[in-house]
Amino acid sequence: MRFGIIGTGRISEWVLKGAFYDPRFTAVAICSRTEEKAHLFASQYGIPLTFTSVEDLASCPSIDAVYVGTPNSTHARMAITCMEHGKHVLVEKPFAANAQEAREMAECARRNGVVLMEAMISTLSNNFREVLNRMPSLGEIRGWSSTFCQYSKKFELLREGILATSFNPAFAGGATMDIGTYTIYPMVVLFGMPTAVDAHLLTLPVPETGEPIDYQGSVMFDYPGMSASVQYSKAIDSFLPTEIRGTQANLILDRIHICRKLKYAPYHEPTSGRMPLPKPQKITKPLEPDPYLSEFTEFMDVVYSGRRESEINSLDNSVAVMEILDEIRRQGGVSIER
Repeated sequence: MRFGIIGTGRISEWVLKGAFYDPRFTAVAICSRTEEKAHLFASQYGIPLTFTSVEDLASCPSIDAVYVGTPNSTHARMAITCMEHGKHVLVEKPFAANAQEAREMAECARRNGVVLMEAMISTLSNNFREVLNRMPSLGEIRGWSSTFCQYSKKFELLREGILATSFNPAFAGGATMDIGTYTIYPMVVLFGMPTAVDAHLLTLPVPETGEPIDYQGSVMFDYPGMSASVQYSKAIDSFLPTEIRGTQANLILDRIHICRKLKYAPYHEPTSGRMPLPKPQKITKPLEPDPYLSEFTEFMDVVYSGRRESEINSLDNSVAVMEILDEIRRQGGVSIER
């Protein structure tokens, strides 16, 4: 499958290294804002075609599909441009800048009969697929808790009055969009839309405008018969796992971003501290050669199968997650406008 890559940032480099493991993948074009950056990136990865216009890339007959790896605020515009030219699109997370854009993207994909998928790696790994297989063995689900805290030097820059793209409201930045989504997308895949959201965000004013942007969040969700909670931050690190709690057993994922260790813990009689606690069973599946391979494999599988949506990273799931992210930011006083 001949891919055009939009964006020459770090994320494009990361995903390319994973995509190359799939023999069906080939990168034939790169699009950047400047010719210099486009040519430099192309020379590093052996890419023959360069563009500085998304419209020109989208209309190129030598391209079958496009990966969008640009700032969040540009995802919708670029994806829609490519889909209107009949290209399949794999768009980096988060799907869009807000739910309205996400709905417009989904409608465009369905109208043009092309595949559009969010590049959310958390839900496509071998270990998360094993989570899906094990869910029936947990009994009735009573709880979900997930944490993803990853310290960023850009947070310190923000405190010093230096604004990076990942914290810029103009680019739909902030911790909720950048890493909070990793804790929420798998939750939606497993349980659907919550009935209530209670969000608490920590924010800082951005330089010049003073507009608040979030750097940490804690959110509670209600579901019929169960509750869920997530925590995320770009100001601290955390090593807490993600846990799915049922009436018969629990599943424990070491990290929700990229799960490398998975455990299954069936219930036993209470020990009351007088007997050794039962040890969870290790059920980790073989890891992919690169964590970013799974999103390209899933995307190409969907295209070649003749389907028009991933069953896991579906359009409905991506739109639902964006609706939740909008509500979290709204409650935290962070703008969701483009």
